Order: sequence, then structure tokens, then C-alpha cells
Amino acid sequence: MDVTEVMAQIIVTDLDRSTAFYGALFGGPPDVNPMPKLHEWHLDGAGAIQVYEEPERAGRSGATLHVADLDAAAAHLDAAGIAHEPVAEADYVRIVVLADPDGNRIVLAGEK
Repeated sequence: MDVTEVMAQIIVTDLDRSTAFYGALFGGPPDVNPMPKLHEWHLDGAGAIQVYEEPERAGRSGATLHVADLDAAAAHLDAAGIAHEPVAEADYVRIVVLADPDGNRIVLAGEK
């Protein structure tokens, strides 16, 4: 299998509310709206995050996003008013953990 791109799907209860959250996280509106109840942000050749409204399954998703500069990413979260845990040390990377309005877990990971 030759995987060329990954799309993580985050399941939410309210697409409008989640679009505001992920818009703040990614610094802009979704890149596409390929179907009803689905917005998608493309991550500069690294794949995409799909935010899909399906209330009965919401809040059980998660994604880990590797970032070039974790400190800058944490500063962006602060400036955008997005609550997050402090930068923490993991075995191989440093991480910042946050949750969207439905409790979906997002982890930002950067080099030590």
C-alpha cells in the first residue's frame, strides 16, 4: 500500500460552532465544503482535517498534528483564545493537548 495523504475526520455536534473553533485553530475558513455537514482544511501537503457533523457520534475523535514550531503553535493558540494544556515532554516529542467544543482531543507535537 502506497499512502500519499491522510485525512483525519473529527466528528462534531454543531458544524457552525466547530467551524469557528477549527477556523481559529488553523487560521482561516475551511478550504472546501465537499458535501453537506462536512468542512475540510488542507494542511500544506500533509493531509487534511475533515470536520463532520454527526451528533450521535460526536466527541470521540482525535488527531495528532506534527508542527514545525511547537512554541509558536502554543502562542497561536493563546492569541486565538483556544484553551490548552501546558507544553509537556513526551518520550520523543513535546506536546500540547487541547479539546474542541465537543471534547475531541487534538494533540500538537513538535521536536524536542
